[in-house]
Amino acid sequence: MSIADRMNELGIELPDAPAPVGAYVPYVISGSLMFVSGQIPIKDGAMIHEGKVPLDVSIEQGQECAALCFLNAIAQAKSALGDLERVERIVRMTGYVAVAQDFTAQPLVVNGASNLAVEIFGERGLHARVAVGVTELPLGAPVELEVILEVK
Repeated sequence: MSIADRMNELGIELPDAPAPVGAYVPYVISGSLMFVSGQIPIKDGAMIHEGKVPLDVSIEQGQECAALCFLNAIAQAKSALGDLERVERIVRMTGYVAVAQDFTAQPLVVNGASNLAVEIFGERGLHARVAVGVTELPLGAPVELEVILEVK
């Protein structure tokens, strides 16, 4: 089954690739690796949730943000590659979670992205990962996700 068919089956619509919010490019391809710059949970030009987990944003809302960050990352990949079938594998994700003091469940939040990667890409979506808690993220985002993909 193609990635597009799988996404249709799951009822997932790929957003437009968000424009960078700073002085950087949205992705770099080097050899067979594609490095997607940090994506935040922006949909239709607006942040879906803002603040720190779990103070302003619940763990579940954080997972929703992480999933949207992943969709924005693969939207960047589709924009660059023309077709998500060129994605050989999701290699690694680095998830940054803006957290309240003493919150240590960052992995639960970033699971929103990891689980979606496997739902969409199957075995090709299994990846290495880092989940880090930080004090603040750009524009008040609760989650930021960096993704490295192997592409053909």
